[in-house]
Amino acid sequence: MQTYAIHNNALILDRSMSRDYVLTIHDLPPEDKPREKLMRQGPESLTMRELLAIVLVTGTTREDVIEMSNRIMREYGEKSILAERDAQRLSDSLDIPIGKACQIIATGELGRRYYDKSQLGFTTIRNARDAYEYLQDMRYLSKEHLRGLYLNSHNRIIRDEVISIGTINTSIIHPREVFQPAIECNAAAVVLAHNHPSGDATPSTEDLDITEQIIQAGKILGIHMLDHVIITKDTFTSIGAHY
Repeated sequence: MQTYAIHNNALILDRSMSRDYVLTIHDLPPEDKPREKLMRQGPESLTMRELLAIVLVTGTTREDVIEMSNRIMREYGEKSILAERDAQRLSDSLDIPIGKACQIIATGELGRRYYDKSQLGFTTIRNARDAYEYLQDMRYLSKEHLRGLYLNSHNRIIRDEVISIGTINTSIIHPREVFQPAIECNAAAVVLAHNHPSGDATPSTEDLDITEQIIQAGKILGIHMLDHVIITKDTFTSIGAHY
């Protein structure tokens, strides 16, 4: 089926409505292209996807920059993408060129450095619900992400880290991967969170085993494991409540 639209009083084929056609930046009217929109309306008018498209500059031969930006946000999540520090992991997980992964990492680092120097806007995490509210972007991720929220002695977030991507199990997650960032930023406590794309928030045996290992490791290091939260699209579960 072909769809037509009126443009400059002429009837033209609207390719963006075709079932097999992917919208590209060339299909957008000039005023809706991210860079032009930024210059005309200011950065606050842009969505995260539009801002990312500006950071990426161009797409690849396989994927337009708009399509790439949309896919990255859909698969990685807004906060996860800004929290990522490993360019190679980002490149591998999203199948994007390493140069573009580095551009994203650098942008996130700029934001973190400004955030770290500011005493305003620190998010306080006291319980599983606080973590769930902060990590709303994890609700819709198609892959499992394990995130670490590292807190100071006032329970304010001082670091937000993507620890791993993929199935969470004891064979690939080790306490050192959880506590290395905590030691680097001198955190007093950590909250772990991972999503279940299936929608079932029930902790698995692996979830419980990993949580117990990390709690015990934290006791040795003197870093409190505040909670481990499972996030789904509609709800969350506090594994910490099982201990």
